Amino acid sequence: MPEKTTVDAVKTALEKAKQRKFKESVEIAINLKDIDLSNPKNRIDEEVILPKGRGGEAKIAVICSGELAIKAKKSADLVIAPEQIGEYADDKKKAKKLVTEYTFFIAEAPLMPTIGKRLGAIMGPRGKMPRPIPQSADPAPLIQNLRMTIKVRTRDRPTFHALVGSKEMDADALAENIEAVLKRITAKLERGKMNIKSAYVKTSMGPAVRLI
Repeated sequence: MPEKTTVDAVKTALEKAKQRKFKESVEIAINLKDIDLSNPKNRIDEEVILPKGRGGEAKIAVICSGELAIKAKKSADLVIAPEQIGEYADDKKKAKKLVTEYTFFIAEAPLMPTIGKRLGAIMGPRGKMPRPIPQSADPAPLIQNLRMTIKVRTRDRPTFHALVGSKEMDADALAENIEAVLKRITAKLERGKMNIKSAYVKTSMGPAVRLI
């Protein structure tokens, strides 16, 4: 069960948020302190499986061929054939649209060098390089996990945001997701909670409510 204080903060954030005509996400904003983020080794780059899901599934694209492509078509949102890699590499606008539209990418392992060479400059900086998978593997379990996964990344600034669900989810579920994210982040910080100056929860368009 999540902490009551976390649940109460989430409830307040949901109550304060105005009704919108679109589906709002819920996120946490975290402010770090006493940590040198100009040094890349101090930055956070983590994937967290939200125990209660994202409130909307992540879109998954798989770059593969043969038997793996047949399997991937059953559970992925998009299957990209190896010969299409060049099409995206030669059309930067098309490649950027692809990387923006899809949350995570998977690729059969032998294709990774080609993908890195042709699309790495677009996928890498956005944290979208594919996860390699053996040609003989079933991609369904990995795809299912990724649909509930978020990426948490800091750059060189102490404030960053992380998706924890959607406004349609109940407060307990959102609180459980928040605590899972905070636990992972705290474990990666050199001084744990001492490196967190403050944390807030809010809907995408609503006011922020303090968690820490």
